[in-house]
Amino acid sequence: MSIGITEYTFAKGDPIAGKAKASTCAACHGSTGISLAPNYPHLSGQGERYLAKQIMDIKDGVRVVPEMTPFVSNLSQQDINDIAAFYASQSAPSGVTEEKYLSLGEEIYRAGNGKKNIPGCAACHSPMGQGNALAGYPSLRGQQAAYTAKQLRDFREGERTNDGDAQMMRTIAEKLSNQEVEAVSHYIQGLGSQF
Repeated sequence: MSIGITEYTFAKGDPIAGKAKASTCAACHGSTGISLAPNYPHLSGQGERYLAKQIMDIKDGVRVVPEMTPFVSNLSQQDINDIAAFYASQSAPSGVTEEKYLSLGEEIYRAGNGKKNIPGCAACHSPMGQGNALAGYPSLRGQQAAYTAKQLRDFREGERTNDGDAQMMRTIAEKLSNQEVEAVSHYIQGLGSQF
């Protein structure tokens, strides 16, 4: 039997154990990872590697999310992997895009803005927003527009810095206007359901 390198490289969580461990997450993120509050992210269908990294970054203080700190501070690496596996095993959310955001949102998502040297989001997050699980790039489709816009503004303002040494998201977000942030965030919310 052949074993791929990713089986050694990335620890796998147990989604069944993760469901029980994620019970405290449900108040903000919903029982299956679909949040009812627009300022909290949907976690369902998110890549396991990405989720585990975000939880660990919050636990270690690399990503500052004060409302999450009490919930993650005592989690073991196995707990984190299990919770990430549970949410990754859930169906991705769907949403809608208001028509007023479609044109500019789609342009930024698919092609970027050549005049500002902004690449399209689809290059890393895939044309339909599924992300790239092996690279650890998050799934975006169906994500709450308010949450996505806040993350882009936080990257732009340097309030969120856990995008790695290449500072890819900070470099892109600092070039986005408020209008572009709103349009692409709303477009992302409808990815996977409007086409």
